[in-house]
Amino acid sequence: MSKDENVLVGIQTRDDAGVYRLSDDLALVQTVDFFTPIVDDPFDYGRIAAVNSLSDIYAMGGRPLTALNICAFPVEDVDADILGRILEGGAAVAKQAGVSLLGGHTVKDTEPKYGWAVTGTVDPKRVITNAGSQPGDLLVLTKPLGTGILTTARKRDLIDDAALQPAIDSMLTLNAEAAQAMVEIGVNAATDVTGFGLLGHAGEMMEASHVGFALDAASIPFFDGVLDLIRKDCVPGGTKDNARTHADFTRFADNVDAAVRVGLSDAQTSGGLLISVPRENAKKLLGAIGPSAHVIGVVLSGDGISVG
Repeated sequence: MSKDENVLVGIQTRDDAGVYRLSDDLALVQTVDFFTPIVDDPFDYGRIAAVNSLSDIYAMGGRPLTALNICAFPVEDVDADILGRILEGGAAVAKQAGVSLLGGHTVKDTEPKYGWAVTGTVDPKRVITNAGSQPGDLLVLTKPLGTGILTTARKRDLIDDAALQPAIDSMLTLNAEAAQAMVEIGVNAATDVTGFGLLGHAGEMMEASHVGFALDAASIPFFDGVLDLIRKDCVPGGTKDNARTHADFTRFADNVDAAVRVGLSDAQTSGGLLISVPRENAKKLLGAIGPSAHVIGVVLSGDGISVG
């Protein structure tokens, strides 16, 4: 744990990125993320991994500036053209997001892995962490859930490409506009929803903020077909692991569907932002983000997450 007074956000609250103050008006935001392929197309895989890597910067209210490729690849067993397409996907996102891709590092590995180390900037006085949620805030989610279920279903040939496409489109959508809206309108806390699922990341925000959350199961958006796939036991191992962990701090009302309970723990890739916003700012925030954003709950005094 650093004792440097310029470390504004470190590992203590399990925030999305680290923040280091350079001056009274400027701080660096830094993060790193990479993972194995979740789709078959290498170009899409590269794009999704890059978009996902940027989300930690956006969740802090920052603006990404530069990125470094992090890549592992079985160069002796798989056509190097596939590696080229992965990197082209990352480069396309860099251009889209206005990020300078400065290079990176590649190592041999038995399974492909790709992502970015990203550096951005933020006003030290306007950093958005997961530790500021206040009782009375509304909780806003900016993307539907279920990417883990749908990508697993495609790998098992339970759905076709057309059924997966809405999830791919979502994973390729930058959280930049939602982040800009957060900064301009004013929110109390935020995090991006990724591998720990909605409940996992909500639990981190709840714990860091010393509050409780009440979620409305009927208001939480899922991609089409996700709940039916869960009922057919199309659930990846990471999601099952998440659900066991989340049971320690989550209470479900009796009427909450069993598939919804699992879906709230689904491990997401390049998910949306979970935002804790003062009630008086919520309508303006929803209008700025658009129809993908939904109010899914409220912040309470106390602790734990209740889902009803």
